[in-house]
Amino acid sequence: MKKINWGIIGCGDVTEIKSGPAFNKVNDSSLVAIMRRDGVKAKDYAQRHEVPKWYDDASLLINDPDVNAIYIATPPSTHETYTIAAIDAGKPVYVEKPMTLNYESALNMTRYAGLKGVKLAVAHYRRAQPLFGKIKQLLEEKVIGDIRFVRLDFFKTPLTNDELLQPKTAWRVNPAISGGGLFHDLAPHQLDLMYYFFGAVEKVNGIAVAQADRGMVDDMVAGNMLFKNGVAFSGAWCFNVAPGIERDCCEIVGAEGKISFSVFEIAPVMLIAKGKTESFSFDPLPHVQQPMIEKVVNYFLDKGPNPCSGADGAEVMRLMDQITLK
Repeated sequence: MKKINWGIIGCGDVTEIKSGPAFNKVNDSSLVAIMRRDGVKAKDYAQRHEVPKWYDDASLLINDPDVNAIYIATPPSTHETYTIAAIDAGKPVYVEKPMTLNYESALNMTRYAGLKGVKLAVAHYRRAQPLFGKIKQLLEEKVIGDIRFVRLDFFKTPLTNDELLQPKTAWRVNPAISGGGLFHDLAPHQLDLMYYFFGAVEKVNGIAVAQADRGMVDDMVAGNMLFKNGVAFSGAWCFNVAPGIERDCCEIVGAEGKISFSVFEIAPVMLIAKGKTESFSFDPLPHVQQPMIEKVVNYFLDKGPNPCSGADGAEVMRLMDQITLK
């Protein structure tokens, strides 16, 4: 292949700005077809984004000869099915996070891609963003010395009744579709960054409970990990706090300082090292997935490594499964 001609399966909110437009802004990449089960909405998306073809049947898109790579942006419950179908068609896959519903499913996707010799990448796109690249650089340069521990707090107010009635929100707290609650929707970004920063995990455990009276999914999760390099991690996720105490903070503490940052909020990276405080600010990205899509395109064209492999995505699923194990 000299150019990646993308087909998107699933054209929900995530593709409107975060990812969709980026496929036409990356070198050697073009968005040529999209699919959505609702044909009216598929046609509307294609017209608004100037995409040549649209479908309401995923198999037609997968087998379109003009499409040579597939981006899967449906809810997690269909990721494995569409990935396997794309692999059977011999087309490389870029699949959204969370990779799928659970670790077993992720392993199946990864093994099948390997068996068939088809490339598979996972959309843990924060790996490619400059802000998190800066943090990784600071860690590799040992600016704060040997890392001792990491503390992550992520607190949000509960979804409103109106949000729970909206299909685009409600699926995120339906375990059959999402794999769990909001932890399964949001924590993959955070846990993947920890894995990206610190490597293999030796031990992992946690607790997960539905504390809200109306809740059928876990809205309070706490997890601990010990990385093989000795770094200890503890995290708390609560999706049922009062307004005004929301929090998105990760602190990496080393022998000679500390790095503090937010995973989702737009905020500077704060560095305290050797008695001095420094901050690093980054402009918001027009399309948050564009740096990752560029790396995936290069990987599919044999011009670079896989920025996030199926094995990486499967490991994140394993960590989530273990933290929420009951």
